[in-house]
Amino acid sequence: MPEATYPMLRRRRRRRFRMPIALSAVLSGNRPRLLAICVLCLLVVAVGVGLAMRSPRPDARRSLADSLTTLEAGNYSAARTNAQAAVAAMPTLGIAHAVLARAYLELGDGLAAEAELARAVDAGLSADRLHQLLAHARLLQGDPEGAIDEAAAAQPRYAAYAQRIQARALASQGKLADARTILQTLLDGAPDDAAAWTDLGRIRLTAGDIGDASVAAARAVALAPREPSALTLQGEVIRDRYGLVAALPWFEAALKRDAYYHPALIEYAATLGDVGRNADMLVATRRALQARPGSPQALYLQAVLAARAGRIDLARALLRRTGGAISGLPGALLLSANLDHAQGKFEQAATTWRQLMTEQPLNIVARRLLGAALLRSGDPRGALDVLRPIGLRRDADSYTLMLIARACEATGDRVMAAQFLDRAATGPAAPAAAFATDDSLGALMAGADTAIDDPTYVLGVIRGQLANGDTAGAIARAGTLVAAGPGAPAAQLALGDSLVAAGRFGEAAGTYARAADLAFDEPTMLRLVDALGRAGRGEDAAASLDLYLSQNPQSVAGQRLLGHWQVASGDWGRAIETLEGLRRRVGNRDGGVLVDLALAYAGSDDGAIAVRYGRAAYALMPMNAAAADAYGIALAANGDTAGARQLLVKATRLAPDDGAIAGHLRQLG
Repeated sequence: MPEATYPMLRRRRRRRFRMPIALSAVLSGNRPRLLAICVLCLLVVAVGVGLAMRSPRPDARRSLADSLTTLEAGNYSAARTNAQAAVAAMPTLGIAHAVLARAYLELGDGLAAEAELARAVDAGLSADRLHQLLAHARLLQGDPEGAIDEAAAAQPRYAAYAQRIQARALASQGKLADARTILQTLLDGAPDDAAAWTDLGRIRLTAGDIGDASVAAARAVALAPREPSALTLQGEVIRDRYGLVAALPWFEAALKRDAYYHPALIEYAATLGDVGRNADMLVATRRALQARPGSPQALYLQAVLAARAGRIDLARALLRRTGGAISGLPGALLLSANLDHAQGKFEQAATTWRQLMTEQPLNIVARRLLGAALLRSGDPRGALDVLRPIGLRRDADSYTLMLIARACEATGDRVMAAQFLDRAATGPAAPAAAFATDDSLGALMAGADTAIDDPTYVLGVIRGQLANGDTAGAIARAGTLVAAGPGAPAAQLALGDSLVAAGRFGEAAGTYARAADLAFDEPTMLRLVDALGRAGRGEDAAASLDLYLSQNPQSVAGQRLLGHWQVASGDWGRAIETLEGLRRRVGNRDGGVLVDLALAYAGSDDGAIAVRYGRAAYALMPMNAAAADAYGIALAANGDTAGARQLLVKATRLAPDDGAIAGHLRQLG
């Protein structure tokens, strides 16, 4: 009997779904249509999901509000982006076009700003509300007259803005006094106008009145600490007054407000390059090109970097990309001529250097370079005409004297060539002094009388008086100039130079110190250190040099002076480090550096290397007492007593009054 199976334990068969025969037949015959329907359904679902997840349509008024907020915060690039979004969302919103134009103006794009102002008027915004903005746009496009006309048509409620643009336009025409008067009047009625303080500081800085520019810039930053233009101006003032390193935080502060603010990027990049941070300089120039594609200033700075790296073709290509926009600036002229000279295009280099010398007749470097280019291009008489004013000075350098000698020889004047060769072999016969023009004193005074508002002519008269030996008259005239403009470092320097010419070194040191407090640049530092040294204040001179190098570590003149002092103090190791670094930068034709290197290595008991440098210095300046002395000391350190005695005897004959050289000969025994 079979076992019983409990109902709950029985295995059940799973029923299978069977499609009705008719429906199965229909589907099997229409599979392509079914597939198409499925695909269409998926597309509908995807579109629905995309629409559900997309960002909401930009709200024009919200974007406009954001633009105004970022404009007020000093982030002009963000303000431009937000205003562009507002315009895209509602092209007929006239005020959005006007705000976009304002952002463009703050970013320095006058052409784009004027186009947006025209669109604002087309969209229904009253043109009477836009005259001050249009004036700004015209000024940025190089039309100061048009800017003045538009500013005059501005409504009274926009008068402050219009007056600032009028002042800027006048300043661009060289009418600095009129521009200052307008801004000062504006500030008398609105002393908290940060933009007016910024414009006034910029004009004062352009005029060389760094003291008053510093006051204006500090006031602008205090009133508008988030304003990139005020922060950038403060950075420029600090750079002039205190040095490169001190200026960097101000440019960085401006870039924190707007990372793509072009003026700050350019000043930041230039300062980084002068400090020696070339990689950071390149990054800043690239960002400047992102902010303003094709920026001539950024391309020029990149060309400078390429030239420093020896990539002449790249530097030339970068200069060409500027389209001639900065071809008339002194820096661009100097770089272009240097590139031509490096490529053997001496006539082109001479043409460019002549243009630079015409604009800056007291630029000795440009004059020297022009003379060298003319000589190499086959024009020795032209070279003589250019170099003669330098050669007639007692402080003429050996290189210039050698160029004059070669030019005299090329013209057949062997007697003069021999005289200049002798002077070149001896080196400068006097400390450096102020360089004056060839104009007569009468002509200089006549020019000053016809341009009573331009202190440049007065400086020319002072130089002429010094050249003629009228130190008392120069001191009196320079004192009057200082009283009229105590914040102008050029006036302080003129007074200091006059006091040095009179032998009043202590007073000159104080005057140079006041000039250094206004603008601590290389010429001022050299004057201050020299005057302090002559006044017997060696420690103050060393402190001044140390302060300058802390801000300007790449200064060739500062490093040369530091190395010389390190040798004089017997700090051989540091002297070698300083001077070797300098030699790698300036090459092996600087006799002073070679002399100090010979002495430093002799002091460190490395006679073989000392002899090498001493021989090189002596070959450059065989009639120079310091070179003969250094070569003799080097030979003695290397064990060549006989050779050392010959050189030291010659050195004492070349400089019989030099007690230090005589002491070296006595030590030799």
